[in-house]
Amino acid sequence: MKPRIDILLKLIVVAALLAAGSRALQAQEIFAGGYTQQSGEDLYKGICQGCHMPEAKGAIGAGAYPALANNIRLIAAIYPVTVVLNGQRAMPPFGASLSDTQIANVINYIRAHFGNHYNDPVSVSAVKAARR
Repeated sequence: MKPRIDILLKLIVVAALLAAGSRALQAQEIFAGGYTQQSGEDLYKGICQGCHMPEAKGAIGAGAYPALANNIRLIAAIYPVTVVLNGQRAMPPFGASLSDTQIANVINYIRAHFGNHYNDPVSVSAVKAARR
């Protein structure tokens, strides 16, 4: 019997969060197919900082996790939308686990914090359009 890829990806995320010492999500949140956090800050702390670190400076260890702090790539809002929706390299896709609102919230938080000053917010409708 072949294991389901979506469950394996969720297990990888859980392992990464625990290994990084992050405030890990409760198992029922992950295996229910979604995350309960709604604010960008809570989503970042609950999901992203496990790999990208609390100050968003990235890390190198079991993998290379890019810095989100002072990141010029975030100037084009569609870039982080696409990465969060579809994943990239070792980062798993979160499109099936996060709502359009959650994705917009976490991206807007990252783009306005950690030395980033991109004040043109990503709209929920832009995230929805990127899913297509």
